[in-house]
Amino acid sequence: MRHLMFPGRPEGVPSCAPDTSGWPEHAGYRCGMTGPDATEARRLDLSDPDTLRGLRNLQRASYAVEAELIGFDGIPALHESLEELRDCGESFLGLDDETGLAGAVSWVRLQDGTLDICRLMVHPRAHRRGIATALLDALDRAEPAWRAVVSTGTANHPALGLYKQRGFTPAGTRLIAPGTSLTLLERRSMPPGDPPASKP
Repeated sequence: MRHLMFPGRPEGVPSCAPDTSGWPEHAGYRCGMTGPDATEARRLDLSDPDTLRGLRNLQRASYAVEAELIGFDGIPALHESLEELRDCGESFLGLDDETGLAGAVSWVRLQDGTLDICRLMVHPRAHRRGIATALLDALDRAEPAWRAVVSTGTANHPALGLYKQRGFTPAGTRLIAPGTSLTLLERRSMPPGDPPASKP
């Protein structure tokens, strides 16, 4: 699984931004997996060449599945270079299986405290093992937020179902190519119009 990420979101919805100053560092986050493959989500250091290459391999494998699912091969991350991925400005958690990096989630924190989930990727070999859920669980624990936003291909029904199960609701759509659109989803932990007061 991998949700789509394209330049530009519906009006009023900020896109992933590279300002990561002041973010706390987290060593590891316990995921919900159990049994012989149980592991912990770990912060991915994209300055490490091996980690960066492993993440790009995961991303391309995951995006290829979604491209086939939605019938659109113009997903930018299918063609993202190592340098572009390294400089994307997002924070990443990764989850390993017995073979290597099996899944990853990335995010940025917006100025109003909104958690913008930029990428959620699972390698095809690791589908149906609860990795996407485990990564989102770890992210929720590590980065609690009054509001979270994410977007995915409208035709990606498995991803839409996962997000809806976690309390996300559709907030709009955006046409990105003939016959292909994105669905924006959001989840709030307080009523609309009541964001947390900004610190002085």
